Amino acid sequence: MTIRMKRREFLSAAGFGVAAAVVGGKLHAKETSGGDKPNILLIIADDQTYLDSGCYGNKDVKTPNIDRLAAQGMRFTRCFTATAMCAPTRQQLYTGIFPVRNGAYPNHSQVKPGTKSIVHHLKALGYRVGLAGKSHFGPRESFPFERIGAGGVKEFIERDSKQPYCLFYASHSPHLPWKAGDPSAYDPKKLTVPPYMVDVPETRQALCRYYAEITSFDEEVGKCMKLVDATDAKDNTIFIYTSEQGMQAPYAKWTCYELGLRTALVIRWPKCVKAGSVAKAMVQYVDVTPTLVNAAGGPVPEGLDGRSFLQVMLGKTDKHNDVVYGVHTTAHIISATPGGYPVRSIRDEKYKYIRNLRHTATFRNTMIVSDRESIWKPWVEKAKTDAFAAKRVNGYLNRPAEELYDIVSDPHELNNLSGDKKYRPIMDAMGKKLQAWMDQQGDKGLETELGYKSRRKKRNRNPGKTGGKKK
Repeated sequence: MTIRMKRREFLSAAGFGVAAAVVGGKLHAKETSGGDKPNILLIIADDQTYLDSGCYGNKDVKTPNIDRLAAQGMRFTRCFTATAMCAPTRQQLYTGIFPVRNGAYPNHSQVKPGTKSIVHHLKALGYRVGLAGKSHFGPRESFPFERIGAGGVKEFIERDSKQPYCLFYASHSPHLPWKAGDPSAYDPKKLTVPPYMVDVPETRQALCRYYAEITSFDEEVGKCMKLVDATDAKDNTIFIYTSEQGMQAPYAKWTCYELGLRTALVIRWPKCVKAGSVAKAMVQYVDVTPTLVNAAGGPVPEGLDGRSFLQVMLGKTDKHNDVVYGVHTTAHIISATPGGYPVRSIRDEKYKYIRNLRHTATFRNTMIVSDRESIWKPWVEKAKTDAFAAKRVNGYLNRPAEELYDIVSDPHELNNLSGDKKYRPIMDAMGKKLQAWMDQQGDKGLETELGYKSRRKKRNRNPGKTGGKKK
């Protein structure tokens, strides 16, 4: 369990009023116009649905800096995390290994002792590797970041122009509670409620608070961009923005649906990446570490699940993974389904197949019990008289053994096709491939989920040294 540093305390400590995280790496000299190792800065949001920025199609939320970054770099339309909750997501990002195999698959978990991360790989290539903001990982030996303290972000970037750096800037926004930014900048009556949400006044009001916090996060992105742009190494700095998993709302965080697993990814690298380009290649968070190590001029480390998508960044291909995977473990989530509710998924370019391994139970979590942002209960009330609301509420709580969605024609997964016999061959083929992946990962489904206690991270009693937010 990660202890949270107050937002204001972190912003002050970071040196310019922001919360942050960054990843880094460099490109083979023969692949670039020169041989210098690139600097790397990766800024990651906290619970931001991938669609919720201007460059990803949301016309309501104000994200001028993220949009500008996309105009200057490459926007990925199909990037995924394998788990829609924080600790597993960040640890797969940093290690290049999927959650069950690295050990960090439950909430508030940590990787197996001896697991190496991008910190080890880049340090071996001569990098200094820092982390500002949220951690939510363990043990410390697997993630030996230089922790950025007061004034640290600017100082870290400017410290030594002769040594390349990699900085992870892990923001606290837009994680609950939504208190940053100015909600009055958004008019709930003028918002377009996304088609996957139930349109009630409380949803609109919550979106105003959520969007305000995204705008606040966008300001953090802008400040990081300004620091990088002020250096002589701007053109040879890989600047990455990614949104992490989806917001704390039904069908997003804590699920294997697109709103949970799909993530925004924008990469700017003026020296090598074409401005305004769009990549359709399917990539996953486990691919980031090998990609950055590859970009830093090093060989892809052995034993990783991820593969380098450097050639995608360079515009030489628009293909990478044929399928991407999802794994969700409800264990150690507050108010989770008693006895566990493991979910596994596989997605190709057209279909998403989901396997609910304990579908006879009722799915639940802290969101539908505590309802901190007043979204769920109004949905339940409207479900008494509204067919769409009833479908969304009942579909979230009570799920079949299998689900299948045509992502191309039904991007928000509103129509489950698993009951149609004509799709049985597709489901069988995808199910077979999913099971092979589970076997390779050592994933035994419910048995693995019930063994979660051995993977829990010990509570950190010193919040001043973590900067993480309770999940």
